[in-house]
Amino acid sequence: MGNAYRQGMLGEEIKKIISRMLLRQLKDPRLDHMISVVDVEVTKDGSYATCWITVLDLAGDEAKKKEREEEVISGLESAKGKIRQEIGREIKLRRVPDLIFKIDHSEDYGRHIDQVLRDIGME
Repeated sequence: MGNAYRQGMLGEEIKKIISRMLLRQLKDPRLDHMISVVDVEVTKDGSYATCWITVLDLAGDEAKKKEREEEVISGLESAKGKIRQEIGREIKLRRVPDLIFKIDHSEDYGRHIDQVLRDIGME
């Protein structure tokens, strides 16, 4: 139980650091979109941290949304070294986890389920 607690706490700290860096430190034009760090999952051995990202997009065009998501992921990948350096500076770790960035589509899925329920008259 103690190890799972540590993984969760480490994930939350990494999430805070990345969120703060997106607001203040990372100046990549690919990261100019509204970006939210939804969750960070750290592996048991602490060697990898999967960062789930949501790109908040008001336009409904799926092709543009997909393009923006790819831009954001490539921007985060290019800033990965700087982000890891900041994590290592703020959290005293023997080894800073390697970051894996993925897009979280759960919000889109939730909207789809709501629409299906509305269509069949359940809502």
